[in-house]
Amino acid sequence: MRKLALTEEILNKIEKPARYVGGELNTVMKDAGSVDLRFAFCFPDVYEIGMGNLGVAILYDQFNRRPDVWCERLYSPWPDLDRIMREEKIPLFALESQDPVKDFDFLGITLQYEMCYSNVLQVLDLSGIPIWAKDRTAADPIVIGGGPCTYNPEPIAPFFDLIYIGEGEVSYDELFDLYIRMKKEGASREAFLRAAAGVEGIYVPSLYEPIYHPDGTLADFQPVADDIPKKVKRVIVNAMDEVPYPVRPIVPYLRPFQDRVTLEIMRGCIRGCRFCQAGMVYRPVRERSLEELKQIALKALAASGYDEISLSSLSSSDYSHLEGLVTYLMDECAARHVNISLPSLRIDNFSLDVMSKVQDIKKSSLTFAAEAGTQRLRDVINKGLTEEDIMRGSKEAFHGGWTKVKFYFMLGLPTETEEDERGIPELCERVSELFYEEIPKEERRGKIQITASSSFFVPKPFTPFEWAKMETKEEYLRRAYFVKDTFRAQKNNRAMHYEYHDADVTVLEGVFARGDRRVAPVIRRAYELGCLFDAWSEQFDDAKWQQAFADCGVDPDFYTLRERPGDELFPWDFIDIGVTKQFLRREWDRAMKGVVTPNCLEQCSGCGAGSYGCGLCPTNKNPQEQAARGFRGAAFKPLPDPSADGAEKEPKGREAGA
Repeated sequence: MRKLALTEEILNKIEKPARYVGGELNTVMKDAGSVDLRFAFCFPDVYEIGMGNLGVAILYDQFNRRPDVWCERLYSPWPDLDRIMREEKIPLFALESQDPVKDFDFLGITLQYEMCYSNVLQVLDLSGIPIWAKDRTAADPIVIGGGPCTYNPEPIAPFFDLIYIGEGEVSYDELFDLYIRMKKEGASREAFLRAAAGVEGIYVPSLYEPIYHPDGTLADFQPVADDIPKKVKRVIVNAMDEVPYPVRPIVPYLRPFQDRVTLEIMRGCIRGCRFCQAGMVYRPVRERSLEELKQIALKALAASGYDEISLSSLSSSDYSHLEGLVTYLMDECAARHVNISLPSLRIDNFSLDVMSKVQDIKKSSLTFAAEAGTQRLRDVINKGLTEEDIMRGSKEAFHGGWTKVKFYFMLGLPTETEEDERGIPELCERVSELFYEEIPKEERRGKIQITASSSFFVPKPFTPFEWAKMETKEEYLRRAYFVKDTFRAQKNNRAMHYEYHDADVTVLEGVFARGDRRVAPVIRRAYELGCLFDAWSEQFDDAKWQQAFADCGVDPDFYTLRERPGDELFPWDFIDIGVTKQFLRREWDRAMKGVVTPNCLEQCSGCGAGSYGCGLCPTNKNPQEQAARGFRGAAFKPLPDPSADGAEKEPKGREAGA
C-alpha cells in the first residue's frame, strides 16, 4: 500500500485535499523498479483545470502503454499547500506513486496558456530542480515542455532542457528509446541533450544562440554547432485512426472544468481566421473515421460512467460525418441518459437536422464565435461569416429549442473602429429580437438569454497578425466600457449580459506570446516577488509584474505597442510549422485590404501545409481520402503565389538558417 506524501494533519489544513492524493478510477499503477523510464507529467495549474485537458490524457495513455515507461501526473499546489510544503520542506510529488518529482527521469510540463509561466517555476522550485536549465546536473530530471505555447518557446526556453514542437504522439517513443539506451550506456546529460536535438520535433534551447540588433530586434538565431539542425520542424500525426486514443479516462475525485468524456473528432481547421494560431499550427485538417469514433465513445462511456460526451475540435460542424456521428450517439446515449455537447460550432454551418436530433437531450447554452460586430471587421479577420449566416443560424437554434446563446467577440482587432465596437451590442439586439419574432409565445421554453463576452486581441506567432500592434491597458478598457454602455442602451438589454477579459492580463500575455529570451529573467523576478497562478484574477498582481520588468530593465511596450516591419526576424522563425511566412504575410496584406480568403474546401490558398502530404488538403494526392472527405478535385484552383501578391521577402537572417 502506497504512503501518501502529505500527512493527515496537513490534508485537514488545506483546501480540497483530494487534489493531492491520487488513486482515482482508471489511474495507471506500476512497479517503479520494473520500468526503465519514469515520466512525471505536469499541468502547471490546479487539479480541476489540468484533469480536463485532453492532450495530457492522450499522452498519459500513450506513455503508459509502454511496459518500460511509467507516466504519473502532478499539478500546481494551491497557495495554501505551497506555503506548507516550503515550511515543512516537503518536495513536490507525483499523484500515482507519491514519490518526489526529483526522482524521475523526465519532468514534462504542458504549456497550454502563457499565464501559467510563473507556475512552471513553482513546480521546478518545489521539486528541488534548479530553475535555470544551465544549472542542472546528472542528478536532475530532464525537463521537457510541450503544448501550444511552444510555438514561441523563447520567453521560457532557459528553464527547459528540451522543448517538443508538434503533436505528442509522433516523436516521444523515439526520444524515450534514445534516453533508455544512452542511460544504460552511461552517457552524460550533455551527450543525451545533443543527441536529442536530432530527434524530429525536439528543440534544445541550450544549443541555440540569439543575437540582437542595437535597437533590440533579433539579428540572428543560430545553433552553436554545425551538426545541430538550423530549423526545428513541427511533427504531426498523419492519420488519426493510426494513433491510440484513451478509452479509459481517469475519473477525478473533484469535478474538473471539463467533466465529461471528450471525443476528439478531428484536428485542424479549414477556415483560416487570421487571428487564430490553432487554425494555422494544426494544419492540415485530419479526421478520425466515423467507425473509430463510435468504438471510442462506447468504450469510454462504459469505462468512466460519465453522463455527458463532448465532440472536440476547432470547428465541429466542419467534420464531414457529423450528422452520422450525432445520429449514432443519439441512439446509443438516449437509454443511458447521456448528454451530447456540441462545442465549436460555426453558426453558418450549423445543421437544423443535426440540431433537431439532440433537442430532446438536456440542453446547455449554444456558443457561437462571431468575433466581430460588423461585416467589415469580420472580413478583415477572415471569419467568413455574414450577418445573414448569423441570423439564419440563430433562427435554427431557436426553432431547435435553445433559449440560451453565448457569443464570443474580440476587442482591439487590427483596423477596429468605434462602429465595429458598437456593432457588438447591436448584433446581439437583433438576435434577441429574432427570437421573439420567430417563436410564438406559447411555444417558448423560457426567455431568450444572450451572453456576450469579449477578450482583448493578442497577436500570436504563426498567424497573419503576428506583425500587428496591441493597445495599452487603458485603451482596451475604454473600448470595453464603450461596448458595455452601448449594451445598456439596447431595447432588450435585460435579456443580454456582457462581460470582458482583464486588460492588464492581456498585455502581459502579449509580451509572453511574442517575447524573446530576455523576458525569462522577468518571469524569474516576478516569481521571486510572489507571482503565482496568474491566470486566476484573484491571484494576479500586475504591480509585481511591472516591478519585475523595471528590475530587469525590460520594456514591455517593445513587445506589444509596435507594429513589426515585414522583414523583421522573429524569435520563433527557427520553427517550421509547414505554413510559410510568405503566406502569412500575404494574408496580412489581404487583411489590411479587407479581402476574404476562401476556406480550404473552396479554394487552395497555397499555405504550405501540403508539405506534410496528408489530411484534408488539396495537395494530398490520395484520391480515395479526398473523395471520402468531400473534396471537389479539379474544382480547386490555388490562389496566386504569395510572392506575386505584395508579399514580403524572407526575413533578414533566414538565409543564415535562423
